Amino acid sequence: MARTLRAVPSPAVLATECSGAGDGVPLVLAHGFTQTGRLWGAFGAALARHRRLVHVDLPGHGGSAALQADLRQGADLLLRAGGDEPFDLLGYSLGGRFALQAALAEPARVRRLVLVSTTAGIEDPAARLERRRRDEALADEIERSNSLEHFLSRWLANPMFATLAPGAAQIDERRRNSPAGLASSLRLAGVGAQPPLWDDLGALTMPVLCLAGANDPRFLAHGARIARATGGCFSVIPGAGHAAHLEQPGIAGRIVTTWLDRVGTSADRRPRRDPARSESLPDPSTPR
Repeated sequence: MARTLRAVPSPAVLATECSGAGDGVPLVLAHGFTQTGRLWGAFGAALARHRRLVHVDLPGHGGSAALQADLRQGADLLLRAGGDEPFDLLGYSLGGRFALQAALAEPARVRRLVLVSTTAGIEDPAARLERRRRDEALADEIERSNSLEHFLSRWLANPMFATLAPGAAQIDERRRNSPAGLASSLRLAGVGAQPPLWDDLGALTMPVLCLAGANDPRFLAHGARIARATGGCFSVIPGAGHAAHLEQPGIAGRIVTTWLDRVGTSADRRPRRDPARSESLPDPSTPR
């Protein structure tokens, strides 16, 4: 059932927490659906050893549960959370959609972009409408049951999380969410609500890294395509499904930190590469 949701109040801010070492350029982390800014596990701990992290609670989640925002509004909130100066940005799944929208809205603000298990949208209008209907139905179900525990159990039973260990899922942290917040997130920022951005990707000038789990074929295809369109890097996380960074935090952490250490920024105005090609990042765990 279609709902009318209130607009984001102005000025609005996302709940944020900071961690990590040093006072350099921050890396802003945007989490996935049913998660919070604290749910980065060993992957987040690995990143925090060498850089300053800004953990956001996205609209409808955690400390931002009362904020109802679509992807464009949420992208603006994400850019505000990064501060006044350009910053690095990493998003996973839902957070990747917000991050991609933010990078396209203000590319000069995002120095480097990392996308984990992210899509640029559903291109077919009929398929997108059907997905939106499914998201609406699921949001209605969450509100009718008003049982966060039931919904989280059902969500994590999804086949794309089949290889995610219970400990890595951090169910206790997911309990900081609310049925109303998750329902609003589905309606306003679900995959069905995302406008297809594939034709806009060539406008991104910052370096881009895409990651996907080897056991997540749909997002393997999405990640490879985004990397081709942006002239970026694409890396496959072995032994992982959709939540690749939580399932294989050591491998994912080494790939991201190696990439951040070696690539330039959007300020370098790197020449555009052939969009038909993408660079695969070597596994940094391999001796060289």
